[in-house]
Amino acid sequence: QVQLVESGGGLVQAGGSLRLSCAASGSIFVINNMGWYRQAPGKQRELVAHFPTGGSAYYVDSVKGRFSISRDNVKNTVYLQMNNLKPEDTAVYYCNAKIRVDIWEKEYEYWGQGTQVIVSS
Repeated sequence: QVQLVESGGGLVQAGGSLRLSCAASGSIFVINNMGWYRQAPGKQRELVAHFPTGGSAYYVDSVKGRFSISRDNVKNTVYLQMNNLKPEDTAVYYCNAKIRVDIWEKEYEYWGQGTQVIVSS
């Protein structure tokens, strides 16, 4: 069983910063990708950023230059540093990971419980 545990959300004024963390634990053979999605009220969940193992970080256009994703592969943790936050960044942020739990198993997708980010104007 794999668990993703998130932390770091909260309320911040426009222009402020927050750092989200997500740690994966459990039966992990290899993590192929870790990233962050968000879902604002009344909108579909969207990819914010992801960082595949051995690859390059990807960002949705709306956060480029403001958000930075990083990984600690020893701790199986992914971080999202969010700077210059805007009210339109308000959403529930979900950690996502694509993990193989065994050498014989295919990749499965896992989600965190979500952490609320509210940016006031």
